[in-house]
Amino acid sequence: MQPNALFVVAKRPLAGYTKTRLYPPLNPQTAVLLYEGFLRDTLELMRQVPNVRRGIAFLPHDAENYFREIAPDMDLIPQRGNNLGERLDHLLTDALQAGTPCAVVVNSDSPTLPLTYFHLAFDYLNAGADLVLGPCDDGGYYLIGLRQPQPRLLRDVTMSTPTVLQDTLAIAAELGLQSKLLPIWYDVDTVTELSRLQRELANTDPRIAPHTRRFLNQML
Repeated sequence: MQPNALFVVAKRPLAGYTKTRLYPPLNPQTAVLLYEGFLRDTLELMRQVPNVRRGIAFLPHDAENYFREIAPDMDLIPQRGNNLGERLDHLLTDALQAGTPCAVVVNSDSPTLPLTYFHLAFDYLNAGADLVLGPCDDGGYYLIGLRQPQPRLLRDVTMSTPTVLQDTLAIAAELGLQSKLLPIWYDVDTVTELSRLQRELANTDPRIAPHTRRFLNQML
């Protein structure tokens, strides 16, 4: 039997295009460094989840060497699709149709996401849930997991809106899917969320998100 799959969706950071809502206080160059910290910390979390196939679904398509350098131990999958919903659907469907029992995708904007949430996602799926979502407090989600391909679920939802979680759950209910929610967490896209991250890191174990922590200690 194949192992379960755990993927992160990521873009190669590029000055002037990465985390633009964070400057000021950041600038185009430091925003790239911050995102690289997020990505490296997410990869470290993934490496701590046992008995899974790990992969990076990446953009743009010429970024394979960049991701190969930072994660030589992971599968690299070019993203396919015209929008985020299509890209997530292709990623999950391809893995599940290839025989993966359960597939989970996490974002690369939540570097302090508790490791227990990854375990809980797979526990729910292994116990029979059709869909697992990790809600963000901005109305989106930081994680999605499936046991079977569900093209309508993602292709019919407008991503990156305050109602994307609610809309996804509504379609799941129409499809008769058993859905489970993980605890609420947050992603870091705004200055307010960056401040929240700094407060969290100031009051947590220094081993949490070491790459992000190192950058913030040096730059801010």
